[in-house]
Amino acid sequence: MILGMSTATFTLLHVVISLIGIFSGLVVVYGWWSGKRLEAWTGLFLATTVLTSVTGFMFHFTSFGPPEIIGALSLVILAIALLAVYVYHLAGAWRWIYIATATMALYLNVFVGVVQSFQKIPSLQRLAPTQSEGPFIAAQVVVMVVFIVFGIVAVKRFHPPTTRTGAFA
Repeated sequence: MILGMSTATFTLLHVVISLIGIFSGLVVVYGWWSGKRLEAWTGLFLATTVLTSVTGFMFHFTSFGPPEIIGALSLVILAIALLAVYVYHLAGAWRWIYIATATMALYLNVFVGVVQSFQKIPSLQRLAPTQSEGPFIAAQVVVMVVFIVFGIVAVKRFHPPTTRTGAFA
């Protein structure tokens, strides 16, 4: 039991947090593309994405493998994104650093979602039982290209005014 919950309940909670992080992250990307600061959505995205990585470490594991490496990488990337927004207020280079790190964190969350989909959904599992087959690789390449485009377009379009008193003052 994790935090007094069954493993199934905790897994469901982790998945729901992950999906909220992905959805809110996509809303934030839309805001960047529109040149808008979506303060509440940004806070929700960053908080749930951090929570996704943290709760991922609460599952029992016997070795430090790819899931833990992705979780640790995501937390480092998110720390930089949080600094960019809440400490450096997107001033100067911190604007594009924020967009790059937030986009990477969102990408990693979606990357794991694709991995989990190919592991758990029977029709996808049949297409790529070892996750080294063409359909799995194609799905991951498409996801990566989409997020590279998201980031490039966002850097070009998102130029919010910066403040010294707060990230979203």
